Amino acid sequence: MAKEIAGFIKLQIKGGAANPSPPVGPALGSKGINIMEFCKQFNARTQDKAGKVLPVVITYYSDKSFDFVVKTPPVAIQLLEAAKVKGGSAEPNRKKVASITEEQARQIAQDKMVDLNCFELESAVKMVKGTARSMGITVK
Repeated sequence: MAKEIAGFIKLQIKGGAANPSPPVGPALGSKGINIMEFCKQFNARTQDKAGKVLPVVITYYSDKSFDFVVKTPPVAIQLLEAAKVKGGSAEPNRKKVASITEEQARQIAQDKMVDLNCFELESAVKMVKGTARSMGITVK
């Protein structure tokens, strides 16, 4: 028999670095989920992506058990890594902070394709370019 879903929790945690301190501890503790068990499982699954920010969707059930899905890093984080800058522009329409190539944008779109709500690679590339534009990064 299927378990009854009690809810979902969405967090962004660095790969291999989940610990009971905020934001993980309070988010899970308030729902009655075993915090240390989640941290052990998450760290084991994300050892190969250590240091990268990873979104995770935790499904918790009425019997306090849980499942979770680790997604690919956000496009903004990937763009900052590709452009080798620390942050986006405060005024993206006036001040550009960096530039990336069309090929880098295509590579980011391919990586993120499984999590995006589009079916074609060209649509995904347009989404990546839009995010880059809003961060003050030009695509050449």
